[in-house]
Amino acid sequence: MNDISQKLSLKQSQNLVMTPQLQQAIKLLQLNNLEIAEFIEEEIEHNPLLEKQESTPENKPDSDDGAPEKNKSADEDFDAGSAMADMGAGGNTSFNKLDNAFENSISRPETLRDHLMKQLQLSIAEPRDQMIAALLIDQLDEAGYLRTSVTELAEKLSCSTDRLGRVLDVLKQFDPTGIFARDLEECLALQLEEQGKLDKPTKLLLENLSLLADKDFKKLAIICDVNETYLLDIISDIKSLNPKPANDFDHIVVQTAIPDVLMKKLPKNLGGGWRVELNNDTLPKVLINNTYYKEVAGTATQKKDKEYLSNKLASANWLVRSLDQRAQTILKVASEIVEQQDAFFNYGIEFLKPLTLKDIAAEIEMHESTVSRVTNNKYIGTPRGIFELKYFFSTALVSDAGVSHSAETIRARIKILIDEEDPNKILSDDKIVSILKGEGIDIARRTIAKYREALHIPSSVQRRKQKKNQ
Repeated sequence: MNDISQKLSLKQSQNLVMTPQLQQAIKLLQLNNLEIAEFIEEEIEHNPLLEKQESTPENKPDSDDGAPEKNKSADEDFDAGSAMADMGAGGNTSFNKLDNAFENSISRPETLRDHLMKQLQLSIAEPRDQMIAALLIDQLDEAGYLRTSVTELAEKLSCSTDRLGRVLDVLKQFDPTGIFARDLEECLALQLEEQGKLDKPTKLLLENLSLLADKDFKKLAIICDVNETYLLDIISDIKSLNPKPANDFDHIVVQTAIPDVLMKKLPKNLGGGWRVELNNDTLPKVLINNTYYKEVAGTATQKKDKEYLSNKLASANWLVRSLDQRAQTILKVASEIVEQQDAFFNYGIEFLKPLTLKDIAAEIEMHESTVSRVTNNKYIGTPRGIFELKYFFSTALVSDAGVSHSAETIRARIKILIDEEDPNKILSDDKIVSILKGEGIDIARRTIAKYREALHIPSSVQRRKQKKNQ
């Protein structure tokens, strides 16, 4: 029979305690600038010691690195650009040593942009194509039309119009139907095509919508080569369509994503390169009104009043320091991404470098989870458009020589080789392997086949048959 006994023992262990202050600090890091502005408004409502100072040209940072200016005077109001200080036990807002993830989502109505971005994630895998798609989403007008020409957008990204056109073809299949149309005619055509009603008479009617607006049914019937009854049926179908797909989202105006970070090209006399700074137009400056605190504290006699003021001052100081830490962290991550992807900004989409969260985390000596929070739902305004920070990350293949190549770069190279192949000398997958190896890219034949299929490119046998029949 086993003896049952009780023993006392000491065990020493380390674990991360997620204090309310640290949880709140992590939440602030996850919010974008617009969400931060809303959060600050709420805090100001509940804390009489806080006040907001809107950004002006006079108080924007002038330093080349875009870092917020430091306010080192202890007698002046303490702001979000002040020097950081440790907050003592339970109040540290540093993210550098954080290992555990803390998820916090903000409840808000789904916008058209949110709706389209969800579909993008499911429909488009390549980071380059995702960036192109994100740019196209941000070019939609309030009706849901894409008015900017494909040529103009391709020039902005330094990519081919064919590639941009292929991405656009995918986007035109998104819900709501009719989205990304260049005009009313195409918007209605997309909806009718989905319903299987886009026959020749209907196409002719769509090409003459001005006559429909004038109610010139007799002329329309002649143009469409149908009788008046058939024409009225077509018109009835058209009237049932939605000429403004964006209206399905409670008339929310589709706007370009507001960048949290801005980058500008520096002139040669300043050394060239890029300058990265926070978008202060969307990020209000928070001040602690020490003058008001001193006045009220001087008249407070009851213990509960003194405790109230003390708690509000501690809360205000915590918020200001947390905002400053957030700003420094975002700038640090964004600046490193810009440095790593310099070739993309200078030469275009085909030069997107393979990059991971771990790469950035190692360079700036922060935890990978911190980099993940910073890059999610944060946007950067660049000369090539506005992109979510996470789109600058892509997988890489490493050759035997240790050279790293972006998987997307290899896909693009395969596409170019096949597009340019001689119709009389169709490239087999083995031949493509040989060509890429000569270019310093070691890749297996089965990987070539996988990438080719992902690009919807037929096999060499199928391509040979197709080109013989052309």
